[in-house]
Parts: sequence; structure tokens; C-alpha cells
Amino acid sequence: MRKALLIAALLAPFPAAAHVVAASGEAKAGSYSAIAFRVGHACAAGDATLGLRIEIPDAVASARPQPKPGWTVAVDKTDDADPAKRRTTAVTWTGRLTDDQFDDFTLLMKLPAQAGDLVFPAIQTCEHGESQWTEVRDPQRPGEKLTRPAPVVRLTPATTSADTMAGMPGMKH
Repeated sequence: MRKALLIAALLAPFPAAAHVVAASGEAKAGSYSAIAFRVGHACAAGDATLGLRIEIPDAVASARPQPKPGWTVAVDKTDDADPAKRRTTAVTWTGRLTDDQFDDFTLLMKLPAQAGDLVFPAIQTCEHGESQWTEVRDPQRPGEKLTRPAPVVRLTPATTSADTMAGMPGMKH
């Protein structure tokens, strides 16, 4: 009994493992960054995950998926007549992830220049249904508990070129 309570206490602080989350959770505003979206477990009742769809916020200039062996990938884009102006709106991976495994699904993105939170609604397709990780925290209620929170990446202020050069040996500024 005591051992079971200890295990429960140790696991209690980690509810995010049961969600689709942005693994790093933070990136520099204005940068190109590879963001991994982690599926911490499969679906309810031991169902396997058969797909993951990540919706891309309008502020993201470009998004390119990393291929995964054994998975297919589909990219949805805007309908702009000029192909150079088409923007990725969603990426869907289709494959199989059993309930006893986790995996990362990575996008290389050109992030917006403004610091703040970027929300990436995610839909986890299961053998028997789906889990929509789309809830967004209301800034007026910071302590609000969400049942199915959308993955969030916090964009931190970009460093200036002078700040970048200061860390490079031999650079004068």
C-alpha cells in the first residue's frame, strides 16, 4: 500500500504525459525552429493512435513536416493562386502507435516575430474515435483546468544581432 501511494505521488505532477504536447514548449520568436509534438500515450481503453493532425496558426509563415518511417504525411495548404504564397494550414501523420509507446511528430517552422503563446490545436485519431486536444486557456482565468488542452509553444523575445555577436568569439560590436 505504501509503495502504491509513493508511486501515485511521484506520478501526480506529470499529467501532461497523457496529452498531445509541444515537447520543448518554448522557442525564439522570429526563428526557424523544429517543434516536436509528443503523443504521450495512445487513446482510451488501450486503443492505438492511428493519426495525428496538427493545425498551424495563421501567424506561422511556413511549416514543413519531418517524415516518419512507417507513417504517411499529408499537408494541407491555403488555396492561393500563387504557389509561392501558399501557406501550410495543417499536417496529418497516419500510421500506428500502440498504447504502450510514445512518439514525437516534428514540424520545422518559421515562427512569427512577436513573442507570446502560439496554440496548435491537435486531433489524435484512435481505433475507436478521436481525442481533440483543442481547448485554449482563457487569460482571464489562469488557474482554469482544461480537460483536453491544445499544445502551446511559448515564443520568447528574439535576440538582437548585437546579442548574438556578443556570444561569438572574435566578434566586435
